[in-house]
Amino acid sequence: MKNKTIGIIAILLASIMWAIEPIFIKLSYENSDFIQTNTIRAIFALLIAIIYILIKRKHSDIKISKKDVTPILYIALVATLFADFIYVFSLSLVPVVNAVIIGHLQPIFIVIFGFFILKSDKLTHFDYIGILLLITSGILVTTKTFENLLNFRLGTIGDLFVLCATIAWATTAIVTRKYVKHINTGVLTFYRFSIAAIVLSIFLIINNRFFISNYHQVAVGIIIGIGTILYYESLKRIKAAQTSALELSTPVFATFLAYFMLSEIPTIMQLIGVGLLLLGLFFISKREE
Repeated sequence: MKNKTIGIIAILLASIMWAIEPIFIKLSYENSDFIQTNTIRAIFALLIAIIYILIKRKHSDIKISKKDVTPILYIALVATLFADFIYVFSLSLVPVVNAVIIGHLQPIFIVIFGFFILKSDKLTHFDYIGILLLITSGILVTTKTFENLLNFRLGTIGDLFVLCATIAWATTAIVTRKYVKHINTGVLTFYRFSIAAIVLSIFLIINNRFFISNYHQVAVGIIIGIGTILYYESLKRIKAAQTSALELSTPVFATFLAYFMLSEIPTIMQLIGVGLLLLGLFFISKREE
């Protein structure tokens, strides 16, 4: 199988994980808060990374060179301790639709940052068309109806938090692609969640709240651990902007899950969004000259 094809499949599988994650996060809030959920999430994502490293027999790769320390530290602090934390917190402040749509802006920031930093990741006109189609697809599927789209409003502090998280994630995708794509994905995931797990665990221990409140928290950690490994496997193989754009398939998978699990019938606008997703996939998967 071609390297690019593997990268596309990996991020689509990761997107399925992203589609499931918010459901379990919301369920976990029944008898816990975002700090405790985020802590258990980081711990079990860390365990998934360790299991992956052992399965791949790459435990020796846990040692990293000095030049890799700074970018890995940046990814751990910015992606997990900052972006993941404020995103999980923002879900208690804003409607899910706002969070998802703002999150869909990530490819735009990656294209902008990548233009100046990722000189090797030159985008073709097929990439630009595919990214535009995928962004449109994500918005149509998320808002569901034309009326909802017209009534969509931004401007709250929660929206600002999501935007900050989105920009932060975009910068870490650039850093990963440029500086540490050679590192084993399990090792990268291990370091990404280890710092957050340690810092947040200390906070909970001090406040006598270091315990698992419900199995939904465990599920979130397992889901995000698998999703992150798949995400990094994709970043190793395809451009950062392509990976980010393909993440926009998450709302489509969420729609299918709602149909099969909750018997929610997709709207016409959502079906149009699915069509645009398939068209976007066609353009992004085009062979590069």
